[in-house]
Amino acid sequence: MTGADPLPAEFAFIARHFRPLAGPGALDLADDAAAFAPPHGRLLVVAADAMVQGVHFLADDPPETVGRKLLRVNLSDLAAMGAVPLGYLLTMARPRDLGEAWFAGLCDGLACDQDTFGVHLLGGDTTVFSGVSAAPLVLSLTIIGHAAPGAILRRRGAQAGDGLWVTGSIGDAALGLAVLQGRLADPSGVLADRYRLPQPRLAFGAGLHGIAAAAIDVSDGLVQDCGHLCRQSDVTATIEAEAVPRSAAALAAGPHWLETCLTGGDDYELLIAVPEVNNAALHALSARCGIAVTRIGGFAAGAPAVRVIDPSGAAIMLSRTGWSHL
Repeated sequence: MTGADPLPAEFAFIARHFRPLAGPGALDLADDAAAFAPPHGRLLVVAADAMVQGVHFLADDPPETVGRKLLRVNLSDLAAMGAVPLGYLLTMARPRDLGEAWFAGLCDGLACDQDTFGVHLLGGDTTVFSGVSAAPLVLSLTIIGHAAPGAILRRRGAQAGDGLWVTGSIGDAALGLAVLQGRLADPSGVLADRYRLPQPRLAFGAGLHGIAAAAIDVSDGLVQDCGHLCRQSDVTATIEAEAVPRSAAALAAGPHWLETCLTGGDDYELLIAVPEVNNAALHALSARCGIAVTRIGGFAAGAPAVRVIDPSGAAIMLSRTGWSHL
């Protein structure tokens, strides 16, 4: 190959769209792997999530928000572990007819959130569906973070007597999907925005060491993710449905949307088990971060299960508990 030879199409595509996102460890996206050292004395924390067109985002969602949501849902996994983000890897399988303008928008969104959250692209892979009709866009992001040894939050650790708390509000994202599908009105645009742009609670998660006994982010539905805490901790939980915080827009949708709020997913709030002795510290953290936190129930001894109750204490029967990946 001579100096005048053009870049192969794949590498030209990467140079146009993704090289501007690369951080120092990415080696300018010119080698087979990234190379970087984690901060001294810190543990690496790694997670991965995929988003598939038509499953996790809509075909007409703006590409900027698709990129930002992809990064944010992975950052939320770090928040649930109390970790600090460091960088990410991005892999995609794309339909051949998805144009350059779409990927320019995707990368604009990623660039915006890289500045917001202090992370950079470290590398990845791209491929094109060939000979496959109506293939969806598939995006997968691997997030890399770090945490102090002994400070990582786990799903395991909740005990009988702990309170069950949640950040922010629940149900907006599931209702936002209903809005974008034409099943619900959203005059303010709040609900659709919550579906497209989750808010990873990184500062709050990083401050939970010594306060929370266990934590998980609410990605697949409040009730279902609470069940993960119960199974990992070998306890039972009660959720008081009326205590679950819902935004003004969610409440305006009406009481028949309550089950959707409890089970719909995509909220990316933190669900936390907190010993009662730490309640004051939790409220202090809430004030420092400017993020509301609400007690929605508690844990008790018993076989792993989640019970949802109404104000009278009667069990609410749900048709499902959350999203299934299978």
